[in-house]
Amino acid sequence: MITDQHPIGSGFGPTSTADDVLAGVDLTGRTVVVTGGHSRLGHEVSRALAAAGASVTVAARDVERGAAAVRDVPGVEVEQLDLTDPASIDAFAERWLASGRPLHALVNNAATLFTPELQRDARGNERSFSTAHLGHFQLTRALLPALLEARRARVLTVTSGAARFGQIRWDDLAFADGYDPGAAYGQAKRANVLFTVELDRRYAGTGIRAFAAHPGVVIGPGPHAPERIDSYRAQGLVDADGTTVIDPENGKKTIEQGAATIVFGAVSPVLDGVGGVYLKDGEVAPLDDEIRPLTADSIPADANSAMLDAEDARRLWAVSEALLA
Repeated sequence: MITDQHPIGSGFGPTSTADDVLAGVDLTGRTVVVTGGHSRLGHEVSRALAAAGASVTVAARDVERGAAAVRDVPGVEVEQLDLTDPASIDAFAERWLASGRPLHALVNNAATLFTPELQRDARGNERSFSTAHLGHFQLTRALLPALLEARRARVLTVTSGAARFGQIRWDDLAFADGYDPGAAYGQAKRANVLFTVELDRRYAGTGIRAFAAHPGVVIGPGPHAPERIDSYRAQGLVDADGTTVIDPENGKKTIEQGAATIVFGAVSPVLDGVGGVYLKDGEVAPLDDEIRPLTADSIPADANSAMLDAEDARRLWAVSEALLA
C-alpha cells in the first residue's frame, strides 16, 4: 500500500528556485556527488549546493569539459565517470572510498534524452536505460559504504513526469524487437522511480533515504538546435519566434526553477523522516491515478500507483543485479 506519497506542506512550489529551497540551509561539512553536474540542470544544482557550503564532486564523462564548465564555481571539483562503463563506475567508487570521506548526498542526475537511433553500451543494454538507471544503480550500490558512513544520507535520482506513462519492457529491456525513443526514455524514467522505492525500502533503517525528483520540463533559454524547434513548438515549449515558454504552473520551467526540486530532495531538512517518494514542484507530489492526456498546454506529472509499485520495484532491482553480474 502506498502511504507516504502525499504533499507535506513544504512551503515551496512551481516557481521556487534552488536558492529559495536552500535559503537558510548550511551545508558546511557535507559532501555531495552530482553526476552530470557540469551541464544545464546539473550545473545549477552543483552551484546552488556549493553556495550553501557543500563540498561538491561533479562526476563527468569528459573531465576537461566538466572542469571548464565549473571553473568559476567555488567548492566544486570534477572526477571522471562514464555511467555506461562498469569499469569506470567501479573506479570512481574505489577512489571515493579510498579517500575515506563519507557521502551525505548522491545526486543521480545524468541521463540521455530521446536518442533518435538505437544505441547500446558495451554489455548490449539500451543506452537510455544504461545511463539513467543501470549506471546509477551500480554507482549507488558501490558507494553504499560512504553513504552509510554519513549516518544520515540521501540518494536523489532525477526522473521525469514521463515515469507516469513509461513502461518497463520486462521481456525486451534492450529493444531487440523494434526501437522507439519515447518508449526508451519512458522506461528509463519509470526505472528511476522504481529504483528509488526499493532503495528506500532496503536502506531507510540504516539512515539512507531515497527520492526521485521530476524537475519539470526544462529546455533552457536557447538558442535551440534547429532540429528540435519543431518538436518544441508542437509541445508548446517555444513560441512562434522560437522563444522559450516559461509557465511553471504547467510544468515549463527555468533552469533555476527546475533545479529546486532536485536540491529539495537531496538536502532539504523539510524531508527528514520521509523517503521512497516522487517529488515535483518542491513538494512530495500528490498521488493521481486518473488517466490524463498529455497536451501542449498541460503536462501531467503527478505520481501514480504504477510508477510506485513495490512488486515492480523489487523485480527491477533483481533484474538490474542480473544485468550487471
